[in-house]
Amino acid sequence: MKSYKTITLGCKVNQCESAALGHLIEAEGYSRSGKGDTANVVIINTCTVTGKAAMQSRQAIRQAIRNHPAAQIVVTGCYAQTAPNEIQAIEGIDLIVGHHDKLSIAKLLAATDRGSQSARLVRRGIGQPCEFSSMPSVAFENRTRAFLKIQDGCNTRCTYCIVPYARGRSRSMPTDDVIGHLHRLVKEDVKEVVLTGIHLGAYGEDLNPNTSLAAIVEKMLKETAIDRIRLSSIEPTEIGDCLIDLAVQFQGRVCRHFHIPLQSGDDDTLRRMGRPYTSKQFAQIVQAIHQRVPGTAIGVDVMAGFPGESEAAYANTYQLLDALPISYLHVFPYSPRKGTPAAAYIPKVPERIAKERCRKLRVLGEEKRATFFHSMIDRQVAVLTETATETGSGLAAGLSDNYVPVAIAENDVQENEVVVIRITEVTPDGKVIGKHASGKKI
Repeated sequence: MKSYKTITLGCKVNQCESAALGHLIEAEGYSRSGKGDTANVVIINTCTVTGKAAMQSRQAIRQAIRNHPAAQIVVTGCYAQTAPNEIQAIEGIDLIVGHHDKLSIAKLLAATDRGSQSARLVRRGIGQPCEFSSMPSVAFENRTRAFLKIQDGCNTRCTYCIVPYARGRSRSMPTDDVIGHLHRLVKEDVKEVVLTGIHLGAYGEDLNPNTSLAAIVEKMLKETAIDRIRLSSIEPTEIGDCLIDLAVQFQGRVCRHFHIPLQSGDDDTLRRMGRPYTSKQFAQIVQAIHQRVPGTAIGVDVMAGFPGESEAAYANTYQLLDALPISYLHVFPYSPRKGTPAAAYIPKVPERIAKERCRKLRVLGEEKRATFFHSMIDRQVAVLTETATETGSGLAAGLSDNYVPVAIAENDVQENEVVVIRITEVTPDGKVIGKHASGKKI
């Protein structure tokens, strides 16, 4: 039997798609290669959201060619869609596949000769009309949680972002298909589903009749027996009262976890980024979540070094984040992407200054995370157990509904259960420890 390996870079959508691609290629008779084993086919699912991500994608491709000299090498993902010529310049690649044809990789492999002088390119323009490509819903390897991609593409045009040029226009999975996927995952004993999308908050705007993210979440909660639903990144302007109401009404089943892109806390910078909100509006949204759903983990994306970002603009961002009840930060430097408006903006922020701003924001993010973890001491949380024994510590491990990784200091913990845990301590190295609050499952 032929074996395959997938290498995934970038976002949760890519992780979701890689899992689905593995499922599809297994249906064609392949088996997943073991850790450290060579494979007959290696699929690299690339990212290009930043210059560093594109560089890492190239490195991953070259490493796969070195480590699997006899394998068919397949490159797909956002970097394959936006820069296929750069990938074709790398010797040893057999197949380059754009987003519209990802689901056909297993069949394309059979029609692709290994070792040709140049890679075969299967790629359609991302602007071509297309419907949502529904991929198989696949559980994580430990089968406790699963990603479910219900939306793809993006209609907004933030001035710095290459993703709409890589993914195309927003499109949504039909509501009946969403419910069907969820029923199948419940039958497989998946306890948590993570809803993903490139612009998740735009879910349903393209469907007929129109619907919304809040409406499909409510439908999932009422029509399926899924234990809990977690939302991936959502734009600030798309977290309305309806979504917060669901988090209140179905607390325990809707995870207390919102990841919200801010990018900048300076209003002039936000305007030049093409972001449709102000720092005050962002703060109001965060405070509303914090007040109405206590204990919620609120993660924030923030960018440093956008062209024209002055010291005062950076200070506005830092001060806003410092003042808000944020749980963690995802910090990254601005990266110019060819074809985006911001690539031509001036003045540029020197790299050393952008790096220092990122460093300070990351320190703030670690302080916020530590504060949030310590705020959980003596509180009860619902933890989905992912391992019965955590390697190296002898403790079971799981993830709370509010995104806290918890080590459980008891020896009677089973995998794939939602249990009530009382947080007892946070160790000096940041590990959160807890014990059963009751002997009952949730």
